[in-house]
Amino acid sequence: MEKFLIDELGIVFMSLIRLQKFLSEAGICSRRKGETHIQAGLVRVNDTVVTELGTKVDPEKDRIEFKGRVVTLKNDPVYIVLNKPRGYVTSCSQPGDKTVMDLIKIPQRIYPIGRLDKDSTGLLILTNNGSLHHRLLHPSFDHDKEYDVTVSKPITDGALNNISKGMPMMGTKTRPAEIKRISSRRFRIVLKEGKNRQIRRMVRKVGNHVTRLKRIRVSNIELGRLAVGGWRYLTENEQKGLAP
Repeated sequence: MEKFLIDELGIVFMSLIRLQKFLSEAGICSRRKGETHIQAGLVRVNDTVVTELGTKVDPEKDRIEFKGRVVTLKNDPVYIVLNKPRGYVTSCSQPGDKTVMDLIKIPQRIYPIGRLDKDSTGLLILTNNGSLHHRLLHPSFDHDKEYDVTVSKPITDGALNNISKGMPMMGTKTRPAEIKRISSRRFRIVLKEGKNRQIRRMVRKVGNHVTRLKRIRVSNIELGRLAVGGWRYLTENEQKGLAP
């Protein structure tokens, strides 16, 4: 657990924090990715390479470097919603590909929460807040993710019912999902999880193929009329709605 102290003015401040959490809060990466970076020897604390995951640091006193660059905590969290176009990779860096980071030019270091595959479009949230990253991705928080799906041929009511009940996938079973038919080849689906290419895999299991996949909502955040490739900051009310 992190250690907190109280100074002579009664102000609470953080003394020690796990290194991977520090990297997350600094906007470098997620905690899980931070663990990978630490084990790979990419992080130095006070000029010493640290590879032990349990290491704690004092952000006020310690000098932390990632790939040779000094890292400090960002005081002001940033929350952005992007309408991801087709053909962009959901990554901070992907040699040879366009990434969603190419679409947002701000001074703060942010990173995407979750993924939309290269051929998918729609709502993507980006932030430098590691705690929000965890809350939105972990299934235990039950945050809805709504998608508009078009398939290659008419899909039957039975197929949609099979998808909604949950299907075997990747050694487990998908959670039940809400589905609303829009037309013979189009439907909307609300998930409370986000397995790799989950919707595309489920549609293939019922003998069909996704031709268009667009995320239109995450929790209380709606894509609305945001232009393709456009982005905006979350409103204060939207930020409050994402709180646990």
